[in-house]
Amino acid sequence: MKRNALYAACLFAALNLCTLSARAESEVQARTYSYGTALDIQRVLSMSEDATPACGVVNARMTYLDSQGRTQVLDYRKFANDCNDGN
Repeated sequence: MKRNALYAACLFAALNLCTLSARAESEVQARTYSYGTALDIQRVLSMSEDATPACGVVNARMTYLDSQGRTQVLDYRKFANDCNDGN
């Protein structure tokens, strides 16, 4: 009986750690890039941009890990991926 309670407690603790780290990542505050901003990018996790039907400047977001292993989010402006299709 005590063994089952111990297993249940370990499982509960592991699940709490997983949800705690997921909540910490979702609370990352995005920074907005401006010219000259110092970037510390170790590994890019994801990149996205606003959907647009034509070539033009769009808002984009990059989620990455810095050299300390912390998740960072950077908002910036760029030419849409559609701009590259004609060249």
